[in-house]
Formats: sequence, structure tokens, C-alpha cells
Amino acid sequence: MKFTSIIAIYLLFWWGCLFLVLPFRLRSSAEPEAAVPGQVESAPPRFSVWRTLLWTTIVSAVTFGLFYVNYVNGWVTADLLDLSRLHGR
Repeated sequence: MKFTSIIAIYLLFWWGCLFLVLPFRLRSSAEPEAAVPGQVESAPPRFSVWRTLLWTTIVSAVTFGLFYVNYVNGWVTADLLDLSRLHGR
């Protein structure tokens, strides 16, 4: 696999993991923290961008690592995921 392909696939993993990580440690404003004036009650009172980026990078590195090891070793291939073989086609 080319290095540019590795970068492109990792960025796809990173972007997908961002949406998985966003709800981590999500708190409602019903908790005893001061809300920002004008803030909607359902919005979290505090959001840490850097913590979210760190967790996204960690989760995406692990998932991409598993993907790459599978790519190199060929454990799960496209033939194994071909569901049309199950129906005798």
C-alpha cells in the first residue's frame, strides 16, 4: 500500500472516529455546573476540543492499526464478506 493511501485511509478513520468520540463524557446542563448565559439547557456546559481531538486520535490509531494488520495478513478478505455466496449464486 502506498504511503499516500495510508494517509488517506487514516484520515477517513479519524473523521469517522470523531463522530464516535463526540458523545464521550457528555454531560447535561442539569448537573451542578454554571451554564453560559444564553446557552440551551440541552447543551453541555463545558466542551473540551483538545480532549476530543486526543481521544479521536487514539481511537482512530487503534482502529486503523487493526485495519492495517488485517490488510497485511489477509485475515478478513472481500471473499469472506461476499454474502451472495450464501444463496448459491
